[in-house]
Amino acid sequence: MNWKKVALAAGVGALAGYVVKEQVANRQGVTPEKALKIAKESFKKQGPISGSWIYMKPEQLSKNGIDYDVYRGGVSKSQDGATTQYEFFIDSSTGTIVDVAEAN
Repeated sequence: MNWKKVALAAGVGALAGYVVKEQVANRQGVTPEKALKIAKESFKKQGPISGSWIYMKPEQLSKNGIDYDVYRGGVSKSQDGATTQYEFFIDSSTGTIVDVAEAN
């Protein structure tokens, strides 16, 4: 057996595996970690944050008659000695922030 053919076959196999992995990753949308990063970057524009969390499983949210698969999370901000908590919902397909509300 020719070693060049074996090396070529291994290289083509590795490349095919990489392409399939990337296609599957793109189809899944946004990971919970990426969704939390998006939210934190958005909240940091209005000042520092002191804590954050996110649920790892997507859930359903209906907003203005449209159904979304979203990640739910929260951010804490400290301002003037008071801590305010916000809850956010991020579309798990696009990474768009769908809703933000002050948590009670």
